Amino acid sequence: MGLISIDGNILRKMIIDGANEVTRNMANLNALNVFPVPDGDTGTNMSHTVMAAAKEVYKLSTPSVSDISKAASSGALRGARGNSGVILSQLFRGFAKGLEGKSVATTEDLAVALARSTEMAYKAVMKPKEGTMLTIARSFSEAAGEIAFDEEDINVALKYVIDKGNETLAKTPDMLPVLKQAGVVDSGGMGLVLLLQGALNAMNTQGDIEILEKPSESGEGTAAMAFNTEDIKFAYCTEFLVELDKEPKPGQSESAEKVLQSYLPTIGDSVVVIEDEGLVKVHVHTNNPGKALEKALRFGGLLNIKIDNMKAQHTGLLDFSATSSGPPKPLGVVAVVAGSGLKELFTGLGADIVIDGGQSMNPSTEDIANAISKVHAEHVIVLPNNKNIILTAQQAAELITDKTVHVLPTLSIPQGVACVMYNSDTIPIEENLETLKESMEAVHSGQITEAVRDTVLDGHEIKTGDILCLYDGDIALVKQGVQEAAKALADHMLANGGDIMTVYAGEGVGISEAEELAAYVRNTHSSCEVEVYEGKQPLYNYILSVE
Repeated sequence: MGLISIDGNILRKMIIDGANEVTRNMANLNALNVFPVPDGDTGTNMSHTVMAAAKEVYKLSTPSVSDISKAASSGALRGARGNSGVILSQLFRGFAKGLEGKSVATTEDLAVALARSTEMAYKAVMKPKEGTMLTIARSFSEAAGEIAFDEEDINVALKYVIDKGNETLAKTPDMLPVLKQAGVVDSGGMGLVLLLQGALNAMNTQGDIEILEKPSESGEGTAAMAFNTEDIKFAYCTEFLVELDKEPKPGQSESAEKVLQSYLPTIGDSVVVIEDEGLVKVHVHTNNPGKALEKALRFGGLLNIKIDNMKAQHTGLLDFSATSSGPPKPLGVVAVVAGSGLKELFTGLGADIVIDGGQSMNPSTEDIANAISKVHAEHVIVLPNNKNIILTAQQAAELITDKTVHVLPTLSIPQGVACVMYNSDTIPIEENLETLKESMEAVHSGQITEAVRDTVLDGHEIKTGDILCLYDGDIALVKQGVQEAAKALADHMLANGGDIMTVYAGEGVGISEAEELAAYVRNTHSSCEVEVYEGKQPLYNYILSVE
């Protein structure tokens, strides 16, 4: 008897190994990327997106396919990059809708989920074209529908779906002349086939599957040679998230999604706009990125802004001998961070250089000055993220003469995270700095750590080994156990206001413990949204952020 159903644990492995397979082939996918513009990053965008989904499910342990698919959808939406990443995130979103409420999935359930997946992705793209990853997605769903009612074995059914996808992929050059011209198949479509192939492999793998840390660096990279930059009509690939205001502004009758879907095609193409749970994901190719951002600001704050000059990118792909770094970008960021997970978070949010440092390991003036010097930008923002590093950063700034350095006095990791999230190089620097100051002042920070000596401080009698709860730098509570302390600090912080909490789990804290803390907060503070990250920071068992 074959595998007639999968539970959440199997689906979790399938998503992780699917992400690994895409990431292993990232360079080869990049080399295939020739549509809609030769920016050479489809593999990178898909890898980042599906890895975001994989990381969300990696920390879960649940038998429910509904829970796993929902977590993957959330991760993919927040991690989506580029057109291909946005479409991929919508495939995950539709898949989750199709499995909603289910604990296990059969071939019939998976066929329904793939159909919803394709439907959601097509709706997300304003002008779908055949010969792209949408075509491959539709091929998957059609093949699944053909076999689901005749074949119970999911291994057999999934292999059939992949084979049909490969057949369709081979035909994509006949659907899009640009692919035939370059002599390649569609890169996004290839990425989807690789994703399902990895998923199929995982179904037959015993034991757990780890997330691939480093992608393959191989790949021919010749596909981009077929194009001329004059073919690029809109130069700037612009993407961002809109965090919608809780209440519409006076006079607003239409949704952000509807307004942006109507407006963006008037200033560009390759438009994708998706609204989901208070966030709107936007992607557009335009010559006026500022207009897109200005329109979106009417509906809320902007997050994860990314603007790339595709002509410049393409020139770099064509001229491999070029050594000039080109003109400096408007704005760069240097952050001081301790903990591998936190470093990854800051880098993912846009920090150019992350310096290893924090409490008990303060970087030197030279360390910070060297980092600033390496950022090729007109302005550089430095985020010390610790009160003991602010003066050192200010001193380092005085050593720099070829760019303007702005030291924001961030006192904690949560304040630094707020700054990189809301940072923007599309508005005047002074306006941007004011926005960042306001954002960091709106964040309250908590830390859980262990006392290393006996003392009496702030009215608290503290013994070695006691668990200290710090709130905005001051001792708020003293407890005996880490989990007890974290729950008490969370209650204390939320009693002072706020409805969004982020939990950063430090070294020695398991993800299950962090999730248990998050569940406690959700149960006792029903209106509070909670996110968990593996910060892996030293010294602090937990860092908590409340907004």
